[in-house]
Parts: sequence; structure tokens; C-alpha cells
Amino acid sequence: MDLAGEVPKGAKWFLVKQQGWVLAVINQKGGVGKTTTAVNLAVGLALSGEPTLLVDADPQANATRGLGLDPRTAPCNLFQWIQDWLTHPSGGFDDPPLLETTRPNLHLIPASIDLAGVDVMLASRIARETVLKSLLTPLRERYWWIIIDTPPSLGMLTINALTAADGLIVPVQCEYYALEGLSQLLQTVDLVRQHLNPRVEIWKVLLTMHDSRTRLSEQVEQEVRKFFGAKVARSVIPRNIRVSESPSFGLSVLEYDPRSRGAQAYLEFVEEVKAYAASCTG
Repeated sequence: MDLAGEVPKGAKWFLVKQQGWVLAVINQKGGVGKTTTAVNLAVGLALSGEPTLLVDADPQANATRGLGLDPRTAPCNLFQWIQDWLTHPSGGFDDPPLLETTRPNLHLIPASIDLAGVDVMLASRIARETVLKSLLTPLRERYWWIIIDTPPSLGMLTINALTAADGLIVPVQCEYYALEGLSQLLQTVDLVRQHLNPRVEIWKVLLTMHDSRTRLSEQVEQEVRKFFGAKVARSVIPRNIRVSESPSFGLSVLEYDPRSRGAQAYLEFVEEVKAYAASCTG
């Protein structure tokens, strides 16, 4: 992936910024479309010609499987990289565990179940909240986008992702109790901004699993837009069978059925994210 080539139309921000954006896809609630959003955002950015890295920081490793890779047979993973960095914090540790995917412009750092033990491994470490930032910072000059799929919790992996990130993508399912727990997430983001990463902010709140046939989805959308205002993406991800089926084939919905409503909605969201990035650099 050579960044020295021609800059695609709409990505002139890279010439100004000279390093890529780090975005964390985050929600401590499970089942809201977090991993699906991380995978489709990463694939969509890569398909537009922009070098992208997807970091699977969830011990469930669903993003790794969603790209068609088996975390049990991956030659390297994020846990091993963190472990190696802790052993050699001043340098000399292994190269990043970057795996090529079948998609141009897209690399993956896979997860493993071992990541479930990171909280214990980091418990007594100084600056334990900044490990992921230290690892990813050199890669910001290589990739235009680094997308982190976080665990459905507010543990140490998520705090590390918040500390490393420029922006946050928050998927919100259009179901009852959609906003439940988000106040705790917002408080955590505020604490990280105060003490660890003053630049991090919510870029977009993305409504997922929206069913326009139900009053509930419409009510949830109104409530979320009232609460978050302009932070809510114009794009809305519909409840769509193609979106649900695609991970079982190791594909994003953009590849599985690019004409589906779900794929079209994610493509629109990718363009929104790129436009927001451009606005941040003037």
C-alpha cells in the first residue's frame, strides 16, 4: 500500500493532514450492529481506493470472521502484539500483525479469545490506557483510515481505543431501550477527553436495524436525533436480511449484495464519514 500515489477525489484532506484518521466503533451494548458497521465502513473506505486498516479489538473476533478469516488459525493477532510490546516497551518488538485480505487497500489486525485477559494483563502497568495508541501511532502514516472494532463493554480495551481514536462511530439499534447505557458511554468519553485524549469526539451516531414499517423505529429515530442532534448520520441502516447474512459468508454486505438496501445505506454512510473528515481539515 503506497500512499505516495495519486490521491483519490474527495480525499484531499490527506495532503493536508499527512496522517490517517483513527476511528473507534463503539457501544457497550451488544447486538446493535457495531461489528457489522466496523466491517462495512472499513471495506467501503478500501473500495473507494483509500488504504484502510481494520483492527479487531473484540475478543469475540467477529470482525475477523466477517472478513472471511479464522482467528484460530491466524499467524498473528492483536493480543500477541500487545504482549510483545509490554515485554519490549522501548522498542525491538515484532512488526505489526498485519494480514492481507482479499480486498485491495484493506489490511486486518485480527483478534483472538486471549484478548479477554487484557484487563488483567494491563492491571499493574503504568500508562495502561495508552498501549494501543503507542502501537497504532506509527501506522497512521501508512493508512488513511484505521477502524477499531471495540468490545461491547467499557473495559480496558475500549478505554485504549478511546485514547487512540480521533473520532467515534456509535451505532444505535432502533429498538426499545436504544438509549439505555449511552449516558455511561458519554460519561466515559468525557473522562477520556479530560484526562487521556482531548481530541476524541463523537463523529457520527448511526441508526441501525431500522424498520420503517414500525412506529417504534420511527419513535427511536426521533428520540436519538433529538438527543444527539447533528451528530446523527443522515444515513440509516435498514433491517435487511442481506446485512444479516453476509457475515456468515465472510463478506461485507457491500460485497455480498451491493444492490441491497443495506449495502446502499452503508455506502452512503461511508461518504458521510469521508465528508466529515474533509470538514475537519478545512
